[in-house]
Amino acid sequence: MHELKTDAFFDSAHFLADYHGKCENLHGHRWRMEVTIGSSQLGDAGTERDMVCDFGKFKEIVRGIAEEYDHTFLVEEGTLSKKTVKALEKEGFSLKVLPFRTTAENLASHLFQRLTEAGLPVVQVEVDETPNNRAIYRKDA
Repeated sequence: MHELKTDAFFDSAHFLADYHGKCENLHGHRWRMEVTIGSSQLGDAGTERDMVCDFGKFKEIVRGIAEEYDHTFLVEEGTLSKKTVKALEKEGFSLKVLPFRTTAENLASHLFQRLTEAGLPVVQVEVDETPNNRAIYRKDA
């Protein structure tokens, strides 16, 4: 198996509903996503001959998705009242309402899915919440 890796960063705020500790309060992270793609066969023609994927294309897709989450308030659907969400949006805040609890584990699997849908042969996505704490989601063997 041949593999390539790249990473991207985004700054986002979130909170964990029904959590009993500091993370139940609104706080932010400098998230790092490290993406591994792979293939047992290298390209056989054209620009991607002898490549898993062109690094330029790979980086563009990963960084483009990271950009969607940058400087955004990640909100688990249903954890804030509709009135609060509308008030925040009216004030110009950028919100990304997601259908899951905004844990590093869920972000890793969500980003894996997004990158796969973008056409990458994703093997693993690592999401670092801090320099010392990370979650990994990998393709089942």
